[in-house]
Amino acid sequence: MMNSLLHTAIQAAIEGGKAIMEVYATDFDVLTKKDDSPLTIADKNANAIINEYLETTKTPIISEENKQLDYAERKAWRRCWIVDPLDGTKEFIKRNGDFTVNIALIEEGAPILGVIYIPVTRMLYFTSEDASSSYRTLINPEKEIYVEAIIANATQIFPSEKKNPLKIMGSRSHLNEATKDFISEIEKEYTVDMVSRGSSLKFCIIAEGGAHMYPRFAPTMEWDTAAGHAICKAVGVEVIDQETQQPLRYNKENLLNPYFLVSV
Repeated sequence: MMNSLLHTAIQAAIEGGKAIMEVYATDFDVLTKKDDSPLTIADKNANAIINEYLETTKTPIISEENKQLDYAERKAWRRCWIVDPLDGTKEFIKRNGDFTVNIALIEEGAPILGVIYIPVTRMLYFTSEDASSSYRTLINPEKEIYVEAIIANATQIFPSEKKNPLKIMGSRSHLNEATKDFISEIEKEYTVDMVSRGSSLKFCIIAEGGAHMYPRFAPTMEWDTAAGHAICKAVGVEVIDQETQQPLRYNKENLLNPYFLVSV
């Protein structure tokens, strides 16, 4: 069963990425949602395609671009998909390539499967079916997608141990006071190098050993983190709620995440 769910999620992410790149190549319009965040036709097109694939699994879907159901209905779900069809719309608009397709499967509030696809670089990250390891591979979107071959040709990824210099995901020019204070404490023990990347790429970089830590002491939504959390968790990196000191939980009544820390 998990085999077919992983295959479906990979196919959905790649096809969603193709739809995004079709729009990326055009002079697209930018709309503004009620919360003042940007929206493009790429978000909508990718969402429609991803939903089409995931609906075949008969598992309910929480997507940034779907109408959100009341918690009264959602709380009975044992499993659900959490999707961001285009994570990093601001990066998409800037055309800097740092945007992703995020798909995660949640069971009893915890991520058990994750897929992240980067349409511009064509790099795909995903967990194993049993969520005991994570992998990456380059995709050729011009070829027919054979998920078995994609999985077979993927390379396993591993995080890096903490060492000097300690690489922290973030931008020194865009840090709030809470994050500055956190980094100041780290600098008592380590030399700190900042690594700046957009969207859920931050999770992938930590999972593959390119950085050691990602403090996020600012608002995010569940669809921003679920897939990255799954990929990190599968390599032994937890994503810790800074209020409870427990791993982030999903399909909560409020889909807003608390502040969290990703750390090896």
